[in-house]
Amino acid sequence: MMAGPSGDMSLMCRKRALLATVLGSAALSLASQAVAADAVKASAPAAPTPAAAPAPPRKASPQQRAEARRLDPLAQAAFWGSEFEIDPADAEAGAGLARALRALGRNDEAAETATKALVAHPDDEPLLLELARAHIARGQGFYAIEPARKAAAQNPKDWRPLTLLGVAYEQAERDDESEAAHRQAIALAPSEATPLANYAMHLAARGDLAGAEAQLRRAAALPSAGIQTRQNLALVVGLQGRLPEAEKLARADLPPEQVANNLAYLRAALGQAGAGRSWDALRGGGGQ
Repeated sequence: MMAGPSGDMSLMCRKRALLATVLGSAALSLASQAVAADAVKASAPAAPTPAAAPAPPRKASPQQRAEARRLDPLAQAAFWGSEFEIDPADAEAGAGLARALRALGRNDEAAETATKALVAHPDDEPLLLELARAHIARGQGFYAIEPARKAAAQNPKDWRPLTLLGVAYEQAERDDESEAAHRQAIALAPSEATPLANYAMHLAARGDLAGAEAQLRRAAALPSAGIQTRQNLALVVGLQGRLPEAEKLARADLPPEQVANNLAYLRAALGQAGAGRSWDALRGGGGQ
């Protein structure tokens, strides 16, 4: 029996209602799944944020470096050592560390530091001078000749490489070249105490104590003279047998126990022929 038009309409309505119910259920199911997924995401632990890389160490400012130059040698060694570690190609830090190590008596380390720094800056004059000074301080003047020569060639009007050359040649037992270098340094800087003092000690080592005293008195009268120059004068005066005068000169700058040690050395030296250049003051040559 066939359904009439009204029956067809009723059947279609029921189908649409059923379809709407099915679609509604599906929509609710999808919505529930989305809510559940959001809940899972919310309850899940957050992914860890990558830690920021530590900032690289920064070099000191020019003002900080200027302040560091006024520190004692041990503090300077720590400061410049840190700067040189940050940047081994930093010529200023290399020279500063070498200078501080030399002031502490660590002359081999000073020479090694200057040598390392010169790899990046082979023509840097302060580094060349520090290398020459370190070799002289360790008693190896032969190895100071090349860096001092190079520095002198780069700056012919600078007296410092020449006075270093004078001491280096002397340690290498090349007296004629030493004499010439000392005289050149004095000619370039007649008002500087160091070239005169270094030349004086060259004369003293050759046995010319009177000539050494004359040069040291000239040097000691200059504004640039320091304790080393005055103590070398005390030594030379004492080696000529004038101990009371030497003692008076020594006491102007040194504590009593050091004066006593120096006078003991002088008394021993006066009893020995050719006592040589042994007093610590004699090792202070080498320029600035």
